Parts: sequence; C-alpha cells; structure tokens
Amino acid sequence: MSFAENPEESVPIDGAAVNPLTGAIPIVPSGIAYPEAGLPPETYVEPLLTGAIPVVAEPAPLTGAIPVAAETASLTGAVPVYAEPAPLTGAIPVADPGAAAVAATALPTLEQWQVPPYLRWSMHHIKEFLPVHAITPAAGAPQFERRNAELETLTVGHPWEERAAIFSEVMQQSFTDGWLVLHRGTIVAERYFGELVESRAHLLMSVSKSLTATVAGIIADAGELDLNGLVTDYVPELLGSGYEGATVRHLIDMRTGVKFSEEYLNSGAEVRLLEEAIGWAPKVHPEVPDSLLGFLATLQQKTVHGGAFDYKSCETDALGFVIERAAGEHTADVMSKRLWQPMGAEFEANVGVDSVGAGMFDGGVSATLRDLAKFGHLFVNQGRSLDGKQVLSEAWVNDTFAGGADSRAAFVESPEPTLMPGGMYRNGFWFPGESGDVMLALGIHGQMIYMNRLTGVVGVKLSSWPTPQDAEKLFWTARAFDAASWALSSGAA
Repeated sequence: MSFAENPEESVPIDGAAVNPLTGAIPIVPSGIAYPEAGLPPETYVEPLLTGAIPVVAEPAPLTGAIPVAAETASLTGAVPVYAEPAPLTGAIPVADPGAAAVAATALPTLEQWQVPPYLRWSMHHIKEFLPVHAITPAAGAPQFERRNAELETLTVGHPWEERAAIFSEVMQQSFTDGWLVLHRGTIVAERYFGELVESRAHLLMSVSKSLTATVAGIIADAGELDLNGLVTDYVPELLGSGYEGATVRHLIDMRTGVKFSEEYLNSGAEVRLLEEAIGWAPKVHPEVPDSLLGFLATLQQKTVHGGAFDYKSCETDALGFVIERAAGEHTADVMSKRLWQPMGAEFEANVGVDSVGAGMFDGGVSATLRDLAKFGHLFVNQGRSLDGKQVLSEAWVNDTFAGGADSRAAFVESPEPTLMPGGMYRNGFWFPGESGDVMLALGIHGQMIYMNRLTGVVGVKLSSWPTPQDAEKLFWTARAFDAASWALSSGAA
C-alpha cells in the first residue's frame, strides 16, 4: 500500500511545505471529491477523479463521521452498482432496497473493475474474471472460540478534528465489506456487509505484501533463504536491472534504490504499468512487457540500495520470485505449505497471476476475514497458531516488532512524508508511531490488519473505498481498533 496520490501540489505539514507527493504517504488524494448524497451511482464515476479535498493535517495519536456503505440486493448474475453512502446523521442508516443495486449487463472490463460502480463487486469476485493460483487451506482447521463483546458503541475520536463517532459508524461509513475483532484467539465481534460472507475471499491489495514477507521469513529461518544475499543471485534475470546490488532484506523493508512510482491515479506510473504487464489493465503502453518478471527487468536504479525507506510495490513482486527460486516451487504453493496450512487457515485463498503463471504478490492475494485474523494472531501470540503450533519463529516476530537498527531513521528519511511520526516499516508491516507494540498490514481501498501484541487484539477490516487512499478512513479505522483494544484489555468490553 502506497499513500501518495498528488504529484502536483505541496501539502503543508506543521506549517512547512512538503515536496510534491509521489510516494508512501497516508493522505487524502488531492483532486478527488466524493459525490453529494442522493446522486445516482452512475454520476460519480468520473467526478471521483475531479474536485478537491481539504489537506489533511498530521494525525493525533491513535485513540470517530465518514460517508455509510449501502447494503445491496443479492447478486443475480450481474454486477451490482453501489450507491454512495449518505452523510453521517448520528444514526445507523437502513439500506434502501430500491437504490441498493443497479444491474449491469456483464462482468466488469479491465478498464472498469477497479473503479466504482464495479469496484465493490470485483473485490470479492477476482477469480471469476482474472486468472489466479490457489493457496490451499488446512484440513481440519482449528476453529475460533467465541464470545460477544460490546464494541460497536465505543466512542472513537476523529484523527485530527474535535469530533467523534461510535465504532459502528466508523466501520459502516467507510465502505466496509467486513470487519472482525479477535482477542487472545477468541472472536469477540464479526460483521459482514453486502455480499461478503465468511467463506468468500476478498482482494487484499498490499496486505499481500505482509503475507509474502512473512513467507520469506519462514524459509529464511529454515535456512533456505539468505536475507543478506543478492536478489540477482536468486533471480539472475534481473542482472542489468535496477535490482543489481540489492539484497533480499532491502526488498522486504522497501529500501532498494529502484525507480518506481506509486501514483495510483497516474496511468503512466510504474505501479499502473505493472498492471498492464500482468494483464490487470488494458495494454495501452505497447512497450510494456507481457510478463511480470519481464517488467521488473526493465526497472532502473535511482538511488543507493539500503538507504531511505521508499515504498514500492515492485519490491514484493521481486521478492515473490526470490522465494520461488529459493524454495523450488511456486510462491503460492510455498505460502500454502509453510504459512496457510500450518496456521490453520480454513478457506482457500488465491493470488492473481500473469500470462505465464507468475504471482502478483505485491497486491494480488485474496483471502477471507477469518483467515486474516488467524494470520494476525501469529504476531500477537509469539508466532503460534490457535492450536499452539509454532508457525513463525519467536525471533522473526520479535525482529518485526523491534525493527532493524536503523529502521526508524530510514523511515524518517523517506523521500515522502509518511504521516506516521516516529514510525517505521519492517518485514512488510507498518508501525504508525513510536510504539513497538502496534503494527498494521495495509492495502489500498481500505484493507487493514491491526495487531497489538500487548493486548493480544487483532482487528481486520476489508473494504471497497471508491478511491485508493483516504487518510481519514485509514486513521479513524486504526483508532477504532485502538479503542476496541483498550476496552478489551481493561475489561470494559
């Protein structure tokens, strides 16, 4: 998940001008406006890319109104069109069945699937219109224990304004498809909206990076991968590219010097050219190779490897090839055998693949809400699964929370502001502040896993934000999970 969307304007933070935003920054994209309540859905496809949104100030420490995801009529074979949520009124709105869905005549095209009104349906139907490789679950997966905790009435303060909302409003008004809170291995709250159900996989976007980096850690601990080894020793096809001289550790921590833009709303940015290479977007740049590895080989070096944190999706795709070569089989199969099955995943996941079957591990994994909770639980339980199996080494978990000797310094030196003061990025996870006890897995359009190892709380949210980035929704969601974490650990819930 990258955060910057605005290559044309500087954003004032603490009164100082910031360089044009082109990298990993959790801000509201400039040049995007939400439609007014009541407009028919078809009128907001284009306006999403025009207009203005106020500049976001640096958020206060995580501690609640956002527009409410409309419920939809059940799927009838056509792609439903989703209405924009109404403004917050203090009450939880009831879905209007008459305006909930507008039938489309066919599956979304490559031009359509990542934008409203098709986005929400697409997010949990990926394998119906794009090729995928299965990530198989465990047989006889352990089941969660359950108890009900009253979380939905918790008050959650806005990240930077003097107002608040209750937990349920934060969730319902941020295009949520499903959310779950786990406390020390027990599900205490679980909700689904629209068509998402417990067994249906949802596209994770860049949460995929956290899964992939974790698999790298597993095979490194097994002695099959040298994190300090050169990328090109594992993937010689990248000799002569910007990856020459970079190490596997540089990939995992987003610290190569490769030139790559994460401007999601720029069709010419490398992050969008990558989608052309794998077949997730129409080929409008004929010079783009027809495979993921071929595309990675065209990338060039811009700065020194091992320097500042610089978030780039290509890093995890390169890591996917490294894992495949080190382990000797497709990375999706490695993920299945080394992570998904040992942790007790209940449902099949999948990853999108290119024309030759290579996986897009930077953002192409789809998985269920519950299995993501099992993944998050590993990190708040010293690497152990629900049934006590040691899936991750304690050393890897501890290293993730502690960070490297210069992880925080590298984060400060990011070429773009991060709006996470005192934070860091380590082993595929974001640390939003100085605390080394709370970390996040993040993906565009509102995907999040919140992990608090002090309280043993895991929060998972799967969403379909109409735009790739929205700082208000991101930080308010994190604050909501913070509030739940405090209430559960204190006995208030």
